[in-house]
Amino acid sequence: MIQKNIPLKDYTYTKIGGNADYLAIPESIEELTKAVTFAKKNNLPWMVLGNGSNVLIQDGGIEGLVILTTSLTNMTIEHEKITVEAGAPIIEVSRAAHDHLLSGLEFACGIPGSVGGAIYMNAGAYGGEIKDVCTHVTVLTPEGDVERLPAEKMAFDYRTSAIPKKNWIVLEAEFVLDQGEQHVIKAKMDELTYLRESKQPLEYPSCGSVFKRPPGHFAGQLIQESNLQGVQIGGAQVSLKHAGFIVNKGDATAKDYLNLVHHVQKTVKEKFGVDLEKEVRVIGRT
Repeated sequence: MIQKNIPLKDYTYTKIGGNADYLAIPESIEELTKAVTFAKKNNLPWMVLGNGSNVLIQDGGIEGLVILTTSLTNMTIEHEKITVEAGAPIIEVSRAAHDHLLSGLEFACGIPGSVGGAIYMNAGAYGGEIKDVCTHVTVLTPEGDVERLPAEKMAFDYRTSAIPKKNWIVLEAEFVLDQGEQHVIKAKMDELTYLRESKQPLEYPSCGSVFKRPPGHFAGQLIQESNLQGVQIGGAQVSLKHAGFIVNKGDATAKDYLNLVHHVQKTVKEKFGVDLEKEVRVIGRT
């Protein structure tokens, strides 16, 4: 179950990242807890990675054990409640809700993250956020206890939650939705899918939106008005299609990516006096 020296670029949306010293891909929550036990027994640092859609793994890779949750995808639907494991793509949960005439997750139909990642950062798009529909989260604590917690304990805020602060691992989430009409749900999802595909550079690897929305502004607009679209460092480029994205044009390194992030931040600060805060998580060794 535990693999050694595995390239992580194969597991990230940016197609960037060094190797994990050790990698586990558990098939069940029981296997996940065993992987954590393995790390503790061997005094290894460890971390959990979802489907790698909103992270930038540095070129030196990650020390210790990386636990990939992509095989934890079990989902049950009972009336208006969806219970789903952390590794399931949130897009698939949105589609399942549609199939069961449930409304409330339409906004997630284009978010390329896992359920665990969506909880971790209170993912949102087009006016909706995870906190609007999440009622409970089951976590594994640093002490090794499994706890089912109400959403109020998650401290959801703009693109953040209590998960990183408490060092919890998301195991499962519960969403309570509203009954809806399938054609109305589908129309909303079709509209949001069109907006995403027409505006976002899906033809290249990327981590999605690089920066959080600064108060009173839009990051993409500030970057565009700073004449940064198309600017490239190594294989990393500010997207010509959407200025809020940095894409991997081929063989980009994490160093390329971060150098471009810093260049964008510096330029926008000088031109507009606005600090752009990274939304993407940067992890690993330089």
